[in-house]
Amino acid sequence: MARYEAIYEIMEYIDDELVICNIGFPSRELYEINDREKNFYMIGSMGLASSIGLGLAMAKPYEDVVVIDGDGSLLMNMGSLVTVFANNPSNLTWIVIDNGAYGSTGNQDTYAQVVDLVDIARGVGFKNSHYFDDINLKEFIKSDDASFIVYRTESGNSNAPIIDIDPITIKERFMASF
Repeated sequence: MARYEAIYEIMEYIDDELVICNIGFPSRELYEINDREKNFYMIGSMGLASSIGLGLAMAKPYEDVVVIDGDGSLLMNMGSLVTVFANNPSNLTWIVIDNGAYGSTGNQDTYAQVVDLVDIARGVGFKNSHYFDDINLKEFIKSDDASFIVYRTESGNSNAPIIDIDPITIKERFMASF
């Protein structure tokens, strides 16, 4: 399965949740699959989707926040794993699509091919650290602790179009949605 199909499947579980999506092709794919005002598409800032999601979850404790991230972005900002765990917002679900590659820069291999991201998250202390295939995502969106979920896919990008909304409009429509 490719990342596009994974995002499609994740979005089948999304109702009113706020979604923060990783930069590049993941955002383009989400935009094509299910564009909505409650999606925030990262245009730059690799490695910071989880940090934006954490800030949003803390600022809006009554809103459920889902971060769709990539293994390369997580590996670029491993400190965010500890920071999210230490704050443990129960309204945050962090999904890392692990395709073993930096998809938006040419599919170079990541070190996720030789480390287990679920084991790392458990080592940090995440109680809700699982592989996507082993859970019902909706249950983890409504859990009592922050959730960390890894969805393994094949590497590669779809032909999703460029997002034709400028960053200011993305931000303003997202902020107006909650």
